[in-house]
Amino acid sequence: MKFSIAAAAAAFSLACAGGALAAEVTVKLVTPVSGPTKVIAGGAVFNCVDTTCVAKTPTARTISSSACKELTKEVGAISTFGDVRKQLDGDKLARCNGDLPVGTQVANR
Repeated sequence: MKFSIAAAAAAFSLACAGGALAAEVTVKLVTPVSGPTKVIAGGAVFNCVDTTCVAKTPTARTISSSACKELTKEVGAISTFGDVRKQLDGDKLARCNGDLPVGTQVANR
């Protein structure tokens, strides 16, 4: 009986921990980067290739307007920003991209 209770408690703990794991944040760029690029924004490392940037270990701040602005300074205009649960809406993306004309790439690293 003790084993069953311990097994149930362990299964419950794993189920709760699994729900707390953050989903990857994916960003689609308007213009591709010229080569593999790493950018830190919103407390996460984004690995960018072609027109996609991915943060595999996002923080609570990663999907935010400020993180989006940090990323645009390095890789240019962004068309989508978020994960499977949350996306920045059109107004936030427009503010994020600010004065950048569509198709602008700022820098490559």
